[in-house]
Amino acid sequence: MDDTHKLALETINLGKQALIFVSSRSSAEKTAEDISKFTNLHLPELEQEILKAVSTPTKQCRRLSQCVKKGIAFHHAGLLQKQKNLIEDEFRSGRIKIICCTPTLAAGMSLPAFRVIIKSLKRYSGRWGMDWIPVLEYLQMAGRAGRPEYESFGEAVTIAKTEKEKEEIYERYVCGEPEEIYSKLAVEPVLRTYLLSLVSSGVIRDDKTMKDFFGKTFWAYQFKDMDKLESIMEKMLTLLDEWDFVQVNESSKGDFVSASSLDNKNKTLRPTRLGKRISELYLDPLTAKHLLDCLGKYGEENKSEHKKVFSLLQMICHTLEMRPLLRIKSKENDFIQEELAKNYDSLLEEEPSAYDLEYDEFLNSIKTALFFESWVDEKDEDFLLEKYDVRPGEIRVKLETADWLLYACSELAEINGNNEAVKELRKLRLRLKHGAKEELLPLLKLKGIGRIRARKMFSHGIKDLGEVKKVDLTSLAQLLGKVLAETVKKQVGEEIKGIPKGTRKGQLSIEKFQN
Repeated sequence: MDDTHKLALETINLGKQALIFVSSRSSAEKTAEDISKFTNLHLPELEQEILKAVSTPTKQCRRLSQCVKKGIAFHHAGLLQKQKNLIEDEFRSGRIKIICCTPTLAAGMSLPAFRVIIKSLKRYSGRWGMDWIPVLEYLQMAGRAGRPEYESFGEAVTIAKTEKEKEEIYERYVCGEPEEIYSKLAVEPVLRTYLLSLVSSGVIRDDKTMKDFFGKTFWAYQFKDMDKLESIMEKMLTLLDEWDFVQVNESSKGDFVSASSLDNKNKTLRPTRLGKRISELYLDPLTAKHLLDCLGKYGEENKSEHKKVFSLLQMICHTLEMRPLLRIKSKENDFIQEELAKNYDSLLEEEPSAYDLEYDEFLNSIKTALFFESWVDEKDEDFLLEKYDVRPGEIRVKLETADWLLYACSELAEINGNNEAVKELRKLRLRLKHGAKEELLPLLKLKGIGRIRARKMFSHGIKDLGEVKKVDLTSLAQLLGKVLAETVKKQVGEEIKGIPKGTRKGQLSIEKFQN
């Protein structure tokens, strides 16, 4: 039993609750499981609530239910929102005593935690290895302890492995000053997006109003170098003009221009139809340019259905909006390279050089596209967790982002008259929504029919709405249950008289519908 476990059990013995902050999702799950082995709590009803939070419990759900049964939970972005809400509510009620969580729970949450235990103040930071987290992040986590509405005081405990590390933590965090807060407006994706939005909405109409508006921002106040700021804005404006998202026209200020002010020009700014729609879709203009370039190559040659799907999925995965992408583990390198070679002629963009700084993100986009492809091929959540290390909560977030990007793509393709791409994009949106192959789409139009029931119907020869009408109610009830079968029949316009009494039970043959 390590120090974290001892502190957690001591907290429970005091009749109090605690949050344990760890650096990763897998660590949150393992820490919760380890602590749950030492508690005497028994909450079988809460175990069932966790399992019932999803229609089909996954391996992660079962792990969580086993922990919750002992009054311990883990909490991270990989959980479904319903599960996270349930854990938070039960922690407030006092039934859950310990939550092992990632730092996402530190932002703005007020929970009855007497004690916060921070297992490590270091985090993996890419190529630089493990690095200290910011002081502000430490304060956010420590600040979850002893909230005034729940406790008169609280304790924030950090685990140090050595005496030297203890001194470092004390100097860096207990005595340290929080970092300065800097404006995010200077970040290029943010500036590009806001600049196009302001031009599209008419807030910025020309060069002068652009400078006046940005001159009053926190960014300008903090930066204090307007000449530098203006050069950055000019660079962004030039890009938007080159991409045909904004029209920049130079006009003289007034009818009469003196010889001394011949160079004093004012640029009028107007959004193009394309630029205005991009702004309405809340897309980063750089993403929109990437999507438009890829869509311009779509349909140049006949592709198989598989290649069409992979083309569009990889296109939306290689965007800033889809980040963080699924990261490739060292043991997956060969698999991803093999899949890249298989799908190479499906790509709508050129593969970057292996020495390019963006090459890792490109490979991550391949893995993320493969995950989406498995989803529309009807692989279940346990398979996705095992194969791609993506949890149910992450799946939902990724699917929502993908739906938005595919919708945006279809809007851009429609403006450019690419009807073939529009059709495929709309079809792919439906497949992602239901996690189903194209052959099930007709059945998925029916209310109450998801991919599992649709597949069951399809495998018994009921492949479209016409065949739903043909099959008798008794046979359909054997597949779907009486109530749902009647609902389905009503949806295709049939009057329901009910299933005759005395109808034999068991699976009925409906082979006549398989032709």
